[in-house]
Amino acid sequence: MAVHEHVELGELLYRNPLAHEEDVKAFVMEGDGAVSFPLGRMRLESRRDPQEGQAANIVYWCHETFPDDIVIRWKFWPIRQPGLCILFFSAAGRGGEDLFDPALQPRTGIYEQYHHGDINAYHLSYFRKSYASERRFQTCNLRKSYGFHLTAQGADPIPSIADCDPPYRMQVVKSGPHIRFYIDDLLLFHFVDDGATYGPVLDGGKIGFRQMAPLIAEYSDFEVYQRKSMNGG
Repeated sequence: MAVHEHVELGELLYRNPLAHEEDVKAFVMEGDGAVSFPLGRMRLESRRDPQEGQAANIVYWCHETFPDDIVIRWKFWPIRQPGLCILFFSAAGRGGEDLFDPALQPRTGIYEQYHHGDINAYHLSYFRKSYASERRFQTCNLRKSYGFHLTAQGADPIPSIADCDPPYRMQVVKSGPHIRFYIDDLLLFHFVDDGATYGPVLDGGKIGFRQMAPLIAEYSDFEVYQRKSMNGG
């Protein structure tokens, strides 16, 4: 059952207000995306016609590499739907390479490159409003790659844009095999990776924001903390 929880934070590892172009000068865009700051927060959108399908989708990576045992926080404003958002984390090459190692295959926002390419990652999809079936019964999904393994689901409490009251406070707690996801302190799922069913537990790596066209969304106050210990991981 979903419950409200307060997560104790450890040392601040990274803070980015995502308020100005200078804040993301080292970020890496994959796909044909536009980044702007019309309201003092990062707005992401695709430059492509959504009729181009996966070729219209984008991923925007933070350049930093993060360890395991972290709390990831950001604020989220959905602006235009349909579309969906994904947070990639623990992303690295399948051989342990840095995500941006030139030996890895190029990535251009096409989803298959992220789940059946040469990287490993956890990918958390939220605000899933691309298709009528998603809008009828809204869930947040956690997948693991390599592969397209659906590992956990929870209810998505964010309504369609007409009824939204942003910002929404998003939070991922990743500690070894334990992954928890919260929106506004509401625990939506707690997944424990057994390290066998879908391959070894992933640890450190890169964090990236993905959008499916024609979604437009804004982000701010991106923070990563060392995690304080919790009961149950």
